[in-house]
Amino acid sequence: MEPITATPLLRVDNLTKRYGSRIGCADVSFDLWPGEVLGIVGESGSGKSTLLSCLAGHLTPDEGQVIFDTAGGPRDVLRMTEPERRRLSRTDWAFVHQNPRDGLRMGVTAGGNVGERLMAVGARHYGDIRDRATDWLGRVEIAAERIDDRPTAFSGGMQQRLQIARNLVTGPRLVFMDEPTGGLDVSVQARLLDLLRGLVREMGLSAIIVTHDLAVVRLLADRLMVMKSGRVVEQGLTDQVLDDPQHPYTQLLVSSVLQV
Repeated sequence: MEPITATPLLRVDNLTKRYGSRIGCADVSFDLWPGEVLGIVGESGSGKSTLLSCLAGHLTPDEGQVIFDTAGGPRDVLRMTEPERRRLSRTDWAFVHQNPRDGLRMGVTAGGNVGERLMAVGARHYGDIRDRATDWLGRVEIAAERIDDRPTAFSGGMQQRLQIARNLVTGPRLVFMDEPTGGLDVSVQARLLDLLRGLVREMGLSAIIVTHDLAVVRLLADRLMVMKSGRVVEQGLTDQVLDDPQHPYTQLLVSSVLQV
């Protein structure tokens, strides 16, 4: 896809994370452009989750840079102060966990979960917060009358949709997604994927999605990176990589899916 600005939204250079003698991820470099969705795939232990955690600030890498195009210009996130990183995670960034319980406050109502994100960026008027929360619950297909219910009363699919509403209500510029459809029934996965695809298009979201499911990246991602043993072995446009894989490992991944 054509970049809409001359500056990438995110530039990653030689990102490396080690766990003692074991490599989590090594020498990963890429640019992410505004409005672009990048998929990262690989088997368990390939390094994709370590990479996502380093990008989102949940882990500290040993080497490399993560340059984000902030309102004040490009900044290396790894060299920001802790308060600056926390503010970034409340405003321009969002993180959708595989287990929605990790991204929700289970003892707070559905409306409260969405409203907390709004208050974190300065919203204070109760009526406006509740109206926006109601609107977003509707956008993720949760009935307005459930606004005062707690997530513990929701199904797994509804909890995941609520987590998405909580993350997207403030219009973040970059969303990290860790196996967003993992652990859900096939029919629930399909419904959630349709919802995500619609929101990505409607909002022009930039996103990085980690998954083991090639169907997810084919539906959502513009570009694809394949990881094995902590390293990127192939990358390119999603359809190009999946329809004509060049690396033997990518070929194996694709053929395994086709044979299921």
